[in-house]
Amino acid sequence: MGTPYPNPISPSQTRIGWIGIGVMGAAMASRLLSAGYSLTIYARNPSKAHPLQSQSDVVFTMVGHPPDVRSNIIDPETGLLWGLRPNSVSVDMTSSHPALAREIFNAAHSKDCWTVDAPVSGGDIGTREGKLAILAGGDASVVEWLAPLFDVLGKVTYVGPAGSGQNCKIANQIVRAGLDVQHFMEAVRGGAAGSMVMELFGDRIIGRDFRPGGFAEYMVKDLGMGVDVVEENEEGRVAVLPGAALCKQLFSGMVANGDGKLGGQGLITVIERLNGK
Repeated sequence: MGTPYPNPISPSQTRIGWIGIGVMGAAMASRLLSAGYSLTIYARNPSKAHPLQSQSDVVFTMVGHPPDVRSNIIDPETGLLWGLRPNSVSVDMTSSHPALAREIFNAAHSKDCWTVDAPVSGGDIGTREGKLAILAGGDASVVEWLAPLFDVLGKVTYVGPAGSGQNCKIANQIVRAGLDVQHFMEAVRGGAAGSMVMELFGDRIIGRDFRPGGFAEYMVKDLGMGVDVVEENEEGRVAVLPGAALCKQLFSGMVANGDGKLGGQGLITVIERLNGK
């Protein structure tokens, strides 16, 4: 199999195609245009644009759902993959299914092409400002070659082989997804999933450092008081705090496991137990 990157990416040489110009896709394509790249915007039915696709080095997709990804990339009749020339790259930035990403990768390999699954986090504001967290799965060297394009859109983090980008986007599956947790944290901390809690405790959790700044058992007390306090306004409406109630139950489980004197970051041990670890 050849290499798609004998020449560095540059606005004057790299030919880019784009499918999907919704709220996110349009803003992302616009940023590439502003950076000096020439884009060919394909029709929603990419089979009509096969002649143009055969001239592209890189084709991005940013569509709605996994069935749209399948239709636009891998479907035998409508998929762009069958119109790509050898050694070109398909980059799917849709939030899609990891198994589909791996299927597309394998199909592309049989066509002497490359694919990268690269879903994003950061929303429409991050898109417009070029501050997306880009979670890239596939061949590491291809992701590195694509870096000049990703840099226009945000910060890219390589998280592993095909499907890993999608696994990383599905953050609540991290325990079972087989991801490198350090790569995961670096990837999402700059996106919408980032938080002060992640900044303060992320590295401690990865390093299994559960030394307390405050005891977990105190969290049970404080959250318990918050849940028990029912405040009514003048119209008699009750404040509903489902997140606080769930957190109280999780910290109570931590105490029940004998870990009440650990720091709050030790809550990961409860999640691990729930997942059979």
